[in-house]
Parts: sequence; C-alpha cells; structure tokens
Amino acid sequence: MSAIWTIISNMNKQTDFLVVGSGVAGLSYALKVAKHLPDKKVLVITKSRVDETNTKYAQGGIAGVTDLERDSYEKHIEDTLIAGDGLCNKQIVEIVVTEGPDRIQEMIDWGAKFDKDDEGEFKLGREGGHSEFRILHHKDVTGKEIERALLEQVTRQSNIEIVKHCFVLDIITQHHLGYLITKSTPDIECYGVYALDLQDNKIIKILSPITVFATGGNGQVYRTTTNPVIATGDGVAMVYRAKGRIENMEFIQFHPTALFEPGVSPSFLITEAVRGDGAILRNRQGEAFMEKYDSRKDLAPRDIVARAIDSEMKKAGTEHVYLDCRHMDMTKFKEHFPTINEKCKSIGIDVAKQMIPVAPAAHYSCGGIKTDEWGRTSIKNLFACGECASTGLHGANRLASNSLLEALVFGHRCYLESVQHVKEVEVKSGIPDWNAEGTTEPREMILITQSVKELQLSMSDYVGIVRTNTRLQRAMKRLDLLHEEIETLYETTAVSPQLFEVRNLITVGYLIVKGAQFRKESRGLHYNTDYPYKSELIQNIVL
Repeated sequence: MSAIWTIISNMNKQTDFLVVGSGVAGLSYALKVAKHLPDKKVLVITKSRVDETNTKYAQGGIAGVTDLERDSYEKHIEDTLIAGDGLCNKQIVEIVVTEGPDRIQEMIDWGAKFDKDDEGEFKLGREGGHSEFRILHHKDVTGKEIERALLEQVTRQSNIEIVKHCFVLDIITQHHLGYLITKSTPDIECYGVYALDLQDNKIIKILSPITVFATGGNGQVYRTTTNPVIATGDGVAMVYRAKGRIENMEFIQFHPTALFEPGVSPSFLITEAVRGDGAILRNRQGEAFMEKYDSRKDLAPRDIVARAIDSEMKKAGTEHVYLDCRHMDMTKFKEHFPTINEKCKSIGIDVAKQMIPVAPAAHYSCGGIKTDEWGRTSIKNLFACGECASTGLHGANRLASNSLLEALVFGHRCYLESVQHVKEVEVKSGIPDWNAEGTTEPREMILITQSVKELQLSMSDYVGIVRTNTRLQRAMKRLDLLHEEIETLYETTAVSPQLFEVRNLITVGYLIVKGAQFRKESRGLHYNTDYPYKSELIQNIVL
C-alpha cells in the first residue's frame, strides 16, 4: 500500500494504520509502528486536543521493578494478584511486570524525566497495595510528563498524521455492507471507522487494514469523577454495538481521595502517593480510622480504602473525610506535590495547617474491550490497548500505578502483532458513505444534557462503591427508559458529538449494571451487600 494518503472522495481517507486516541497507549503504539515501517502512514485521530487524555491527569506515577536489589518481579506480580482479588490473568500479570521495565526505559530514552535524588538515582514512591517502593514519578504530574515526551517524539515522525477534533461515530464492519451481524458471527471484521470532522462538520469514512482503539476510560458515566469530560466510554460502546466482546465492566475503581469541591467536575485528584509519603485519613472527629478496616491502614488497596471512607461518611452523615498532611515535611511535600499544594492554596487550604477534605470519585475502569495477550479483540483487524481494554491485568481491582505500565506494554504488543498482521489484510472496497438522510438539527439540546444528568445521578446513587440488588434493578429500569428516549432522538435528529456521547454513556452504564447483576458475589471493586464477600469465584463476565 502506498505511503501517500489515499483520498477516496472529498472527505474520505485511507491509511495503513489507524489509531483512535492520543494517550500513552495510542501514541506509543503509533510511534513504534511509524519508526518500524517508515514507508507506511499512521493516522492518529482524537476528539479533542491532542494532549487532552486520561494520561494527562495521571498524577501518581508508573509502577515498575527497577531496583532488583530491594525489589523483584515476584513481589510486583504478587502485589498485583492480591489487589486483583482472584480475577487477574496470571500470565498477563507476568508479561506486564517483566516487560514493563524495558518499556519504562524506552520512555526515558524518549525524554521522559522521572524524579531523581541528589545522587542521580530515581526517587521511588510507594502506594497502596505495593510491598516495596517502586513507583517512578515526575513530581505529581507524571502522566502529563509522559504525554509531553511522547508528543515530542511523535511530531518528529513525518509518517504520522494527527487529526484533532475528529469524533469517531462507529466501527465499519460487514453490517455496513448489508450483512446481519450477531455475537455468534464468526470473524466479524473491522474495515475502519466513520468519524465526524468537527472542524468541517462533515462525516468522513476512514478505511484502514489495522485499527487500534486507545480511547480511554468512561468516568463521565458518574456524577463525580477524576476523569476529564472526554472520558465517555466511546471505544467500549462502539465495540459493543459492533457485537464485539466486553468483559468485567462491573469493576469501576473509585479513587479514595479526590478533593471535595461541591459542584466541581471533574474532581481534582489527590494522588495516592501522598498517603504513600505518610498522609493519614481522618474522620469528622479527627480519628485515624483506616486501622479499623485493614492492617495495612492508609496503604491498603484502593477498593478497601474507598469502602472505608464511604462507611465513615455514611456513619457520620458527611460528604467527605479528611487527609491529614500536617505532620509531614512541608519542604519535601511542596517539592514532590507542587500541583496539589497550589490547588489547595487556591481554595484557601494551607496543607501545613489544615486537613484536606477528600471523598471517593470514579477513577478507572478495570473492565473493557476484551483482548488477548497481543491486544487483539474479538473483532478481526481491531486492536485495543490502554484503559478501554480488558487485558486481564487488573482483575477485580487495579493495583495503583499499574495503568500507565499496562498501556506501554500493550501499546508495544499491539505494535509487534499488527505490523505482522497488516501484511495479510487488504482494504475493503465498496464501503458506503454514512447515511444521514432524514435527519434534522436538534431543536432542544436540553433533551441531551438532561439525559446525561439523569444517567450520572442514577449511576452514582445506585451503582457506586456499595451496591444492592434493589439499587441495581432501579438503575436498569432508568437506563432502559433513557436508552429508549435517546434512540428515538438519534433516529430523528442530526449527528452531533453530544448525542453520540450520551448514547455511549448509556451503553456503558448498561454494561456496568448488567455485569454487576450477573456477579452474584462481592469481590474487589464490586461490593454488593446482598452477597457475602468472595462467596464464590465467578470468572470474568463477558457481555
């Protein structure tokens, strides 16, 4: 295939590799493919700015065994398996942990600057669930630093094109050629995507032998989240609509310590590394309460800490607890956590004298698009990596700072497999343009915005940190109604990003609730008071 862009019609494109998403997973993949195959073109599309991704907001760091004298692969593997509460794929855990240090070194070689001490050694942090100090970080903006380094490298590659403000609507499969597709259809194939170019307000068709989804998370399905507004579960929803396999969506990780600011969204994250450096959680009475819930106290895994905070809030009737940093070395605190310090100062909190009000917020999806060890999905020629993928690493609960590591490892594995696989794939011909006949401009945007509010309210109230069967039933009834209303709107109005985002969010909400209803036990991040904790090991729930 020619390395020059092939223009199919005025607004349609054909490329060699298509990447949807510009976070650490998508950019690292694109960079490696472009370097390996300089005669091929890589197209990266993103629905917002290039750097507006979940990666950018990852504060804490990236976990990896870089000091084999004090740490070991075995310890990191064991910590990950314990956090995952029996549902991790051990083979995948071993792959990520053992291959991770090489991927971290690549980031260093590409210019990522992780903090070092006076002797030039990396400063290693420790977070909840880790038995050793193994977290590399760049102050409290690690994700932003990795994104910067990757973008700097990507812009140097002449065979990578990045298209901003391009919203992907759907995956192109045999369905668009008139075939009936079901989940039992063998070899559902991906030929590319339909996308809305927001700058020209045109729907374009992008064809590619290889498509990689690195579309990020779905935190906006909840009212309170640390995720940016773009995190609407687009990739997961599109794969589900295309009859692809989705798994373990019930496992939504709530970060225990988001800064409590009523009415502010997204919530500002107070990284777990603050507790790793010695901060203590306290309730309204000023009592350190974590010792009542776990012997690891403030360094217990996130699911345990989030439930403990939720319990203390419910018992006291408050909307938050406190994170106490007053006893910590403030010179080191301001050096390690400058962004957090400035944010607190901006709202009148002096961390040296006052405790920080915090509450849990939706943070990370441990489930997603089901992949194998090479990032292949159940849809042929479609790969997935990063938060939108369910690789088997996290199980029922993600170990802190394993997400950036997973994104790099699976971005690399998708690259290794796809550059071999692309030789066997031909671009499909005869794909029709998007059919937009019979649509009119939306007359009332309130119908979309109110649906989002209702969805977020139902998910937060009924499908949060603690669940019951009755709450899940209520949530599903409301989701059914919202789905019916939005699908009617979809059939009668023009295509818009807002409409597709609410469709995607409703689909993601449905998948979370359905997974939670199927799991007849409490495990990891799924805590249902109608079932004993870990009453039985129900394997991965695939939808």
